[in-house]
Amino acid sequence: MSQRIGVLGAGISGIGAALLARKAGHEVWVSDSGRIGEEGKQVLQQHQIPFEEEGHTLDRLVNCAIVIKSPGIPRDSALIRSLLTAGVEVIGEIEWAFRHTSDRVIGITGSNGKTTTTGLCHHFLVSAGLRAAKVGNVGESFCRHLVTGSADWYVCEVSSFQLEDVNTFRPDIGILLNITADHLDRYGYSMDAYADAKMRMTAHMTDADTLIYNAMDPVTMAHIASAHIDARLWSIRETDLAGPDKVFVRPDLILDLALSRLMGRHNQVNVLAAARAALLAGCPPESLQPALESFVNEAHRMEPAGDRQGVRYINDSKATNVDAVWYALDAIRTKVIWIAGGQDKGNDYEALMDLVQDKVKALICLGLDNRKLMNAFSTRVNYMTETTTMREAVRLAASHASPGDTVLLSPACASFDLFRDYRDRGDQFKQAVNELEGV
Repeated sequence: MSQRIGVLGAGISGIGAALLARKAGHEVWVSDSGRIGEEGKQVLQQHQIPFEEEGHTLDRLVNCAIVIKSPGIPRDSALIRSLLTAGVEVIGEIEWAFRHTSDRVIGITGSNGKTTTTGLCHHFLVSAGLRAAKVGNVGESFCRHLVTGSADWYVCEVSSFQLEDVNTFRPDIGILLNITADHLDRYGYSMDAYADAKMRMTAHMTDADTLIYNAMDPVTMAHIASAHIDARLWSIRETDLAGPDKVFVRPDLILDLALSRLMGRHNQVNVLAAARAALLAGCPPESLQPALESFVNEAHRMEPAGDRQGVRYINDSKATNVDAVWYALDAIRTKVIWIAGGQDKGNDYEALMDLVQDKVKALICLGLDNRKLMNAFSTRVNYMTETTTMREAVRLAASHASPGDTVLLSPACASFDLFRDYRDRGDQFKQAVNELEGV
């Protein structure tokens, strides 16, 4: 039955949701508080979907049966409260997509490692000949793929923001990697509120589904223990790590990370989760090691950025919280010149103190306001300085590095004080490293 569907936000997820609503025969209206990009406008016009920009017409939105909102809009915003008060159902793009497919879903969430695990899991499935699509918070909009393609398995990365807006979403296989402090400004600086958003992925799972979770993460364990989860549980434990580079996917199946581009304890967890999900999805065990070795991760995640005069440079710009930096420092086995800083998200740096004191020779603070970062590590690092340009940060790092050292961009902060986003920050780092050849 045709309904009036409103879409808030004309980004990747909003355009996808609007196209799926149109394909399903609904009357669709797209509303964006800012300017809609030319490409987005062309797509909407091509499919005869009306839209408005630079503001919302509330009278029109409250007459919708369902409003599909951008994950960037908080549920406690005045606009969303008005819609809910008017009796409008407000959901997200992931929920809307789920209501329009009967295909199987692997849902992946966690504070850190989501994108790596999603990409690797998708790679495992495709390498084994399964029809799989990578959707959600990385790759293509889930809704848009349902409009243009098909798959037997949807490997779907879901953020806490996206999970706030699901009501029935139920992955056949769920992966919960970790729950560590991130985006706390969105959740009133409450870890419980943030964790509750992550746990929404499990709320509708049944005993026919499987949840793979990291039992080595204490916050994850506490919420698993206190939640009512009907899904079968498959834990990742210390005993599944076979030394620094190998993992027991199951007792008779070992994967070797030393032959891959992935390194560090955190990637052992990511590989375990992705490989176990792949087995459950039907991948032959013997297909996993070759696929692991051929996997190339998304950029800006412990990405090699070159070697200069015996010094290795690593771009970990996506490390926008403290735990992600911990994983990076833990994975590196040399002395480190660390480039960090940006827009603080309520960071507590205590967890990094021992690693920094043990490994970091110099700290280059890259941000408009570096006081918190510098105060935190003033007694742990012998040399510390600050700058507001990536080019200078890399040159300062190079001047303090000796052959065998690693220069690591792992900011622990958001990028928006100096850069468009983490991608821009990482790209500028790689460009600055390339320019070092003339130094």
